[in-house]
Amino acid sequence: MFVRSTALAAAVAATLLCSSTFAVQVPPKQLLKNAEAEQKAYLATVEQLVDIDTGTGQAPGLKTVREMLVKRLEALGATVQTTPASPSTGDNIVGTIKGNGSKSFLLMIHYDTVFGPGTAAKRPFKVEGERAFGPGVADAKGGVAMVLHSLKLLQDQKFKDFGTITVLFNPDEEMGSAGSKKTIAELARKHDYVFSYEPPDTDAVTVATNGINGVFVEVKGKSSHAGSAPEAGRNAAMELAHQLVQLKDLGDKAKGTTVNWTMINAGTKRNIIPDSAVAEGDMRYSDLGESDRVLGDGQRIAQSKMIDGTQVTFRMDKGRPPLVKNPATEDLAKLAKTLYGEIGRNIEPIAMRFGTDAGYAYVPDSQKPAVLETMGVVGAGLHSEDEYIDLSSIAPRLYLTTAMIMQLSGK
Repeated sequence: MFVRSTALAAAVAATLLCSSTFAVQVPPKQLLKNAEAEQKAYLATVEQLVDIDTGTGQAPGLKTVREMLVKRLEALGATVQTTPASPSTGDNIVGTIKGNGSKSFLLMIHYDTVFGPGTAAKRPFKVEGERAFGPGVADAKGGVAMVLHSLKLLQDQKFKDFGTITVLFNPDEEMGSAGSKKTIAELARKHDYVFSYEPPDTDAVTVATNGINGVFVEVKGKSSHAGSAPEAGRNAAMELAHQLVQLKDLGDKAKGTTVNWTMINAGTKRNIIPDSAVAEGDMRYSDLGESDRVLGDGQRIAQSKMIDGTQVTFRMDKGRPPLVKNPATEDLAKLAKTLYGEIGRNIEPIAMRFGTDAGYAYVPDSQKPAVLETMGVVGAGLHSEDEYIDLSSIAPRLYLTTAMIMQLSGK
């Protein structure tokens, strides 16, 4: 009995070893061919997602898609948990797949869009030529499908040499990820590699993104009759105008920091000297020290006032941090370039001017996790009626995720 059991165990081990070896050694062009065969199913998933309204805060559609994604992840062998993304509407969806290896991967992307209720009915998914269109087709429902079907390709290859693959789908990226940023940060720190599936507009991977902050100037003055006693007031609007002129150069071109004043609000009636005025601005940066620098400079400059008796406050609301250029991310980009070269294609590392959830995943001055952005499908026209994905990019990008996981699992 002992001999038979030992022989059986050895046979099972040999079978598993053969399966694992085949998965690792599958030729790149064969893996690409498998990805091409998956494209039809990928597009069916994208169509299903696009034709459901999931604008940030739209509870019915977000719930419908959440239920769909939970089932899809469970079908792929994942253990799934959902938690409310408070204060945002909708749930964070976390799926975990256990393998036989040691390396851990976090694949993440959002399932909300910027479009209002009824948009999906007005502009449903459609294919024209080499492009597919629809609300959120690239940003980021194409990325959601990329995650699901890359996992399907791994499953088809019987590849289990990774340690853990965790999937995070969040419902609030388009409004700042208030209810998911903590989850992103906590999960990222438990993984070796993080892939984020925002869409690139060319065949590229992203090694750096901008951070985003809000800046504010608030002025308190004193109201009075604008016709009979303007001198009795303290005109907050005029003081705000003065402040904006002297704060116009808070950016730093050499460091890639921009500060642009975009919203102004002052006064309630034409015949009243306004007693309050507020301006809001958009700050983009890639240098981690720029938040403190801009805040300090703004507060110092704002002390110089044109109208005595007014009170001026300069403040900052910190948003997404940047994904700063770092060696670990650049190594992932080099690997992506090598793997793409094996199927006769070229992919380049880029830096993006806008911010993404990859910034929440990045840990400054740390080699773990290594974070790579724009692993999604190639597309453009984001947040517009012209949004599309490039059909010719689907199979190569499916190949890329699958090949990256296979290669990195062996390290």
